[in-house]
Amino acid sequence: MTTAAIATETEGDNPYALSHLDALESEAVHIFREVAGEFERPVILFSGGKDSIVMLHLALKAFAPAPVPFSLLHVDTGHNFPEVIDYRDRTVERHGLRLHVASVQDFIDRGELRERPDGTRNPLQTVPLLDAIDKNRFDAVFGGGRRDEEKARAKERVFSLRDEFGGWDPRRQRPELWQLYNGRHSPGEHVRVFPLSNWTELDVWQYIAREKIELPAIYYAHEREVFARSGMWLAPGEWGGPKDGEVLETRLVRYRTVGDMSCTGAVDSDAGTIEAVIAEIAASRLTERGATRADDKLSEAAMEDRKREGYF
Repeated sequence: MTTAAIATETEGDNPYALSHLDALESEAVHIFREVAGEFERPVILFSGGKDSIVMLHLALKAFAPAPVPFSLLHVDTGHNFPEVIDYRDRTVERHGLRLHVASVQDFIDRGELRERPDGTRNPLQTVPLLDAIDKNRFDAVFGGGRRDEEKARAKERVFSLRDEFGGWDPRRQRPELWQLYNGRHSPGEHVRVFPLSNWTELDVWQYIAREKIELPAIYYAHEREVFARSGMWLAPGEWGGPKDGEVLETRLVRYRTVGDMSCTGAVDSDAGTIEAVIAEIAASRLTERGATRADDKLSEAAMEDRKREGYF
């Protein structure tokens, strides 16, 4: 018998052994409770995307049967998928949560932000986010970022210190040995907290399956009008697509990640069930952001540059 087989057999015989999903869940619950004990005004970033949905599910578990002691914050670009906004509002109502909405459109209307020539508003989220953090005096901000998504996110710790301007400096990263997290910060600074940091996309989907978590329908295969741009299938919308020469066609697609419609691409897929989605992801060799997010392709260091300015 091989060493791996012995380990598997031993784990199977041990009723107290944690599965890898149990271990990830336990770590995330510990992080939520640690933040509740260390900080005065935490908030959870909630977009209605799968990672923020799993993050909220974990928070509900961490404090049950008591209510979640944090409010939610959504930075609304105005170019969101309607299915996702509907899901967001239903979730807030179902759990009796408080939702703060920081609107990119409001900042554009006041002349504090300008539309980009390419129509995408994802890079414009930083200013409304930092404004909401400052006005509400949030000192800890939960985000659903994972290390497997993108190389800049792989550099961040679970507790990521941000300066008084919301900026991130990789040189100020703190060691996190033995799951000991340092939340100390000076007035004006805050900490971004990533409970899903050690999860992979496959972990997230396996957890969604195990916990029977409802998701917006666009995560599963459906017919949608799309057009090709920069190697991706984009949905039409008020943001400015399609342009001349870009032909709309109806395809069977689904979304691996959800963001601004102008930069979030669909993938061809017939995965209409969670089991089919898991099989599809297990066979994929591209990360979800690498395959479907145009805003990460602006430059080699696009994400890191935005994080230094205060982005998620």
